[in-house]
Amino acid sequence: MSPTPAFAPDPADPWKGVNPFTPAFREDPHPGLAYLRAHHPVDATPIGMWRVTRYADCVRMLRETPTGVRLANGTSRGEAFLPADLGPGRFMLSQDPPNHTRLRKLVAKAFTPRAVERLRASVQSLADGLVDRALEKGELDVIAGLALPVPSTVICEMMGVPLSDRGMFTEWTARATHLLAAPMLPPDRLEAGIAASRALNGYFKDLVAERRRSPREDMLTDLVRASDEDERMSPEELLTQCSGLLIAGFETTIGLIGNGVLQLARHPAELAKLRANPGLIGSAVEECLRFDGPILLTIRVVREDARFGDVVIPRDREVVIMLAAANRDPAKFPEPERFDVAREPNEHLAFGGGTHFCLGAHLARMEAQVAIGTLVRRAAKLEPPSGPLEMGASLFRVLARLPMRVSA
Repeated sequence: MSPTPAFAPDPADPWKGVNPFTPAFREDPHPGLAYLRAHHPVDATPIGMWRVTRYADCVRMLRETPTGVRLANGTSRGEAFLPADLGPGRFMLSQDPPNHTRLRKLVAKAFTPRAVERLRASVQSLADGLVDRALEKGELDVIAGLALPVPSTVICEMMGVPLSDRGMFTEWTARATHLLAAPMLPPDRLEAGIAASRALNGYFKDLVAERRRSPREDMLTDLVRASDEDERMSPEELLTQCSGLLIAGFETTIGLIGNGVLQLARHPAELAKLRANPGLIGSAVEECLRFDGPILLTIRVVREDARFGDVVIPRDREVVIMLAAANRDPAKFPEPERFDVAREPNEHLAFGGGTHFCLGAHLARMEAQVAIGTLVRRAAKLEPPSGPLEMGASLFRVLARLPMRVSA
């Protein structure tokens, strides 16, 4: 399928019309990504990073090309933009092996398919209660009333973070995500991210001190023990893993559930297909991830010169892997612009790939299956909003609100 004809970037624009920090891109990234994929599939950005948009090239970068997430000298370019007292670069996602392996192993057992399945019944009970309240009112803000409370409740319970603090830390987590792209941020957004990260660090310092006094059966206690007793983490790493896990545990899943419900409401034939066959909820969630996933891109550093056709990306350069572009590549997906809840096969890249494949993929899938499946099964009417959508404060593709009329 050819790119949207209406997308015609200014020839003088070094971003070729696709700057990920413009409002137009956040509102609808796909026309620009289709243009890049068709006309500039491997290109250099004006800030020194490269980017790839074709599915085959993205897979090659994620799984085949020698890459890491840090430069050859062990640093991350983003760290140069941050104060010394902040350490988002210490989070496992920003580390290469062996540090990445060491940190990931500390929490990996909590995110295995078996461990996640043990949570399904409690997540179902939570989703039923949320949908009950929505049906009583006849209206639902899908974000505040379903997409946020489901994953945030689960990760708070897993970690041992007080759910009563959710109203306080949800804005911090959203704004702190922007530090993942520190080199590309305008000054005001960088300052907001730094302030949010400091607030999260202070919050977890208090929780860590409390766990040292009163250990519990939760992930936070396990991390404290790994730092204090086994010395598998430094004190700074401990705070960073706590903040990072809290953010990763629910921020992107809000987007998955919210975007998924929106696409189903916008595609009534597919919504009817899912209602008629609830067993399709697994493939429906995979299609939500492919068609409108919350994470549009990920970044890797190439360890050696990488040739893509006539273009060579020099070693030690950062490459932006445009996951959202790959997920609508017609060379991989038949009719990629068609939303199809029964699509098979569906080898999307929404969770990345390789060493840094999303640790919480099983958890996010289960939470979305339960939340979306419960709403679709019990609400006979889902009316999408008619006005423009408002994006949230997160770096990721997460809506601020999604009001809908609902009825049984």
